[in-house]
Amino acid sequence: MFLLQDNEDVEEYMQNRDSDKVYALAFGAHPDDVELSCGATLLKIIDEGQTVAVCDLTQGEMGTLGSPKQRRKESDNATRVMGYSERVTLDLGDAKLHHTDAAVEEVIGVIRHFLPEVVFTNPPDERHPDHMKASRLVYDAVFYAGLKKITTTYNGQKQQPHRPRHLLYYMQFKHFDPSIIIDVSSTFERSRQGVLAFGSQFYQEGAGDEPETLIKRKEFLTGLEARSRYLGEQIGTRFGEGFTMPGPVGVSNFSGLFPKNGHMAPGTLQ
Repeated sequence: MFLLQDNEDVEEYMQNRDSDKVYALAFGAHPDDVELSCGATLLKIIDEGQTVAVCDLTQGEMGTLGSPKQRRKESDNATRVMGYSERVTLDLGDAKLHHTDAAVEEVIGVIRHFLPEVVFTNPPDERHPDHMKASRLVYDAVFYAGLKKITTTYNGQKQQPHRPRHLLYYMQFKHFDPSIIIDVSSTFERSRQGVLAFGSQFYQEGAGDEPETLIKRKEFLTGLEARSRYLGEQIGTRFGEGFTMPGPVGVSNFSGLFPKNGHMAPGTLQ
């Protein structure tokens, strides 16, 4: 994991690394956003032989539980458990995340470095203001990363424009009607290890007395599992993760999308 403390650190980071192209790049406003919301899908992508990187926009330093040092260690553990190719942590300010030209440029630099086909990020309408701000920040950066006249540098040279083909919003506190539901029956249980790597934030048996937060309650993780089971039920599987997208997805292989003996659509007779 790379921890970038200020704009100068970000510039040095961008100038001293070679490009490491990945298939999917998942953004989160805070460490653990990605693991909680789309971790099982990311594991599925990795199981399919693709590479995944994660970028946390902030250190999560304003959280009630856990110090920045502790959360850095937890992020490292989650990265190892999940098998990401890399995890980058920016320092755009927990509870101070704002849509500025400088912030957009930093996110563009990360996108142009990893050259992803698919980007995941926080949903536009959420309980936490940072989540909504992150959503807009990443949305804009995904588009602007494809503009040639917006320049960013890497290793002393300009980065090439790159616009990811697909942007997906994962589900957090607020439920929405998903555009797609991914069958994560094979990876859901493993994805819980990525969540529990952030031990300071979530309930674990035998933990000492600590302030109870919304996500520290035992019922919180139980609720996440219940939602995944509900989403899985919608497509006839054990577990599912739901996503929405800012626009339609084109289909060139119809039978690939609707294979023989595939999952039943809601309302399908049997």
